[in-house]
Amino acid sequence: MSDTVAEEFIERMGVLVEADGLPRIAGRLLALLVLEGGPFSFTALAERLQVSRGSISTNTRLLEQFGIIERITRPGDRQDYFQIASDPYARLIRASLERMTKSRDLVARTRARLPKQQAGSHKRLKDLEEFYRATMDALSTVARSYAAPVA
Repeated sequence: MSDTVAEEFIERMGVLVEADGLPRIAGRLLALLVLEGGPFSFTALAERLQVSRGSISTNTRLLEQFGIIERITRPGDRQDYFQIASDPYARLIRASLERMTKSRDLVARTRARLPKQQAGSHKRLKDLEEFYRATMDALSTVARSYAAPVA
């Protein structure tokens, strides 16, 4: 892969991830690790992406929380290194399912507590609950079938 193609992918992923509400640097980090796997030190990531070590620290923690990347150590080396996690995409789906479950449960509890006279609200909440249920069913199927580790 040429450097131009890689750099374009890294920059565009940053913009796409930012559009989803996450920091642009998180998307750039993700793209770099998807392309090259790792492991990379903080310093190497900061130099490669031309950002501060603080930005790398903040965004690696975020991507670790999502289960997309993992922190590793090397014997005798005090630095932390980062690489793409095994099975990162199924982890993303599982995290999404957890958030949707909480949302669906909130909608169901709210609907159960509303007076029956608020029929319009009940219907809209029921529709939303069904949307979550159908989406969760589809994502569950994908999560079960997509558990391939990244090489």
